[in-house]
Amino acid sequence: MRLVRYADDFVVLVRGSRSDAEALFSDITEVLQPIGLALSLEKTKVVSIDEGFDFLGWHIQRHHQRGTARQYVYTYPSKKSLASITEKIRLLTQPNCHDTLTDLIASINRVVPGWCAYFRNGASSSTLQYVGNFLFWRVFRWLLKRHPKTSKRTIVRRYMPGWIIQSEGIPLFQPGKVHVIRYRYRGSAIPNPWTVKPVV
Repeated sequence: MRLVRYADDFVVLVRGSRSDAEALFSDITEVLQPIGLALSLEKTKVVSIDEGFDFLGWHIQRHHQRGTARQYVYTYPSKKSLASITEKIRLLTQPNCHDTLTDLIASINRVVPGWCAYFRNGASSSTLQYVGNFLFWRVFRWLLKRHPKTSKRTIVRRYMPGWIIQSEGIPLFQPGKVHVIRYRYRGSAIPNPWTVKPVV
């Protein structure tokens, strides 16, 4: 088995059957008890890597590589994480939420880049493109509602030169242009504090 942990969230990876994984429940309970923690049965589940699981905002699942018979484990933003950022964008682009486009762009540019930076180390290109398109059309609709008597052609000419939404020289952040840098596996290089040393 291998333990992957962040604060009080952790995943135990087991090479074996479901019964092998379930047999660890009692061991985990014994480890957590001395430090005042308890295993939450509601949040704990045993799944196959082919089914996948969510951890720290990521969905981790094994797939066949497209066009080949090889299998790889992919990490990409979970549906819950995607729903959270799209909901934030919806709230920020409510018609009466901001007085000017400059204020709207400033609010979005404080929220969206951080989310994209967190998820740029996985297989996230498609998700970032989706968020970018979603953001663009939400802001475009916001402009249409803020200027109901102005034609679409005029709005594009005034606020979207080159189809890049901007105001006072500040462009709207574009998630689709975030450079994806795949995380390099280094688990075998990290010291394991639980390694059992041989008794001499």
